[in-house]
Amino acid sequence: MPRPGPGVPRPGPPVAGARRVLEYTPDLDGGADPGEVVWGWVAYEDDPSQGKDRPVLVVGRGAAAAGSGAGTVLGLMLSSQEHHDGEPGWLPLGSGAWDGEGRRSWVRLDRVLELPSDGIRREGAVLDRARFDRVAGALRADHGWS
Repeated sequence: MPRPGPGVPRPGPPVAGARRVLEYTPDLDGGADPGEVVWGWVAYEDDPSQGKDRPVLVVGRGAAAAGSGAGTVLGLMLSSQEHHDGEPGWLPLGSGAWDGEGRRSWVRLDRVLELPSDGIRREGAVLDRARFDRVAGALRADHGWS
């Protein structure tokens, strides 16, 4: 079982007025950039002491840690579990290079993860602009993000 990377993601709802800014700036340079699907440690909601390495869509940047210069990225977890189809809070993405088996994926819109930039395990793929814009539109409409 993988162990958590530096820092554990802090889940939180997409709060309106939280001044979270969406951006699309993918750059396969080894870092986690908005518009990319990356892999990182995600804690389970019901037991934050446990979790797993999973794909996360990066949608923006968070604040830099005090004195470190290392920032965080804002991400939304992906799942290939079919039961999310039509489930509230989940948006279908289809398949992509982040899933080696080519399975369809869904992105969870109601749980935002703040991942430490240096805790990202690997890049998975760039999400195309059209699908990213669908996710961004849902976040803007449902939660008032800019």
